[in-house]
Amino acid sequence: MNNMERIYQIDQILGARHCVTRKELQERLGVSWATLKRDLAYMRDRLNAPIRFDRNLGGYRFEKAGQRIGAHYELPGLWFSAEEIHALLTMHHLLSNLDTGGLLGPQIRPLLARLTGLLGSADNPAEEVQRRIRIQTVGARELHLDHFQSVGSALLRRKRLLIRYHARGTDEVTEREVSPQRLNHHRGNWYLDAWCHLRDGLRAFSVDAIEHAEILETRALDVADERLDEVLGSGYGVFSGERVAWAVLRFTPERARWVASERWHA
Repeated sequence: MNNMERIYQIDQILGARHCVTRKELQERLGVSWATLKRDLAYMRDRLNAPIRFDRNLGGYRFEKAGQRIGAHYELPGLWFSAEEIHALLTMHHLLSNLDTGGLLGPQIRPLLARLTGLLGSADNPAEEVQRRIRIQTVGARELHLDHFQSVGSALLRRKRLLIRYHARGTDEVTEREVSPQRLNHHRGNWYLDAWCHLRDGLRAFSVDAIEHAEILETRALDVADERLDEVLGSGYGVFSGERVAWAVLRFTPERARWVASERWHA
């Protein structure tokens, strides 16, 4: 385990016991006396941990709250084990490859740097993850999601949006007021499920086809989840609407083994 993992272990051990001997701490942590001494010094000097050696009891303990003098002791708020950090770095790598619109990079980059620093290694684990794990996104188109943050903000704040939308099927550009309901990520693209006040009905808008978005102060109309699923969530993720045509698909035994585990319904 790295030094931050040991520090949290020491904090838990001393917090659970009145006094702990040096030998027991070394055995629990699996470290030498020199390493333990450095960790204890770091906790005292850098984190203001109220650790003292009690000669009468022959071990280390936390001072009682009433005896503490000086700065308040508190462990860093963000902490993960090495395994958890590597899992998070891997997840970041996956998201960055799937997120062709580049939405997450600016927000996650500071966290990524902090996670890397917590590992306490001179190596760059993020670069190692990128080198060792490959994600193929053949056929994914590059998205231009200039108004994603405005859409997301209005969605969570429950505000209406005034959007200018380019319907590619008809090549028509319309301006309409919508009440955002949900954001869906489907096959590499983001879609906004919303109540369209122009058409007086539920519609799904491709976020990358929104040419302008303005958050209004008017409160958004809320539509029940059941109604959203009924109108926009039915079908196979390709067709939507209340009327759904059903089909029976027949597979050969060989192909059936491949498709048996696939998710067909939305």
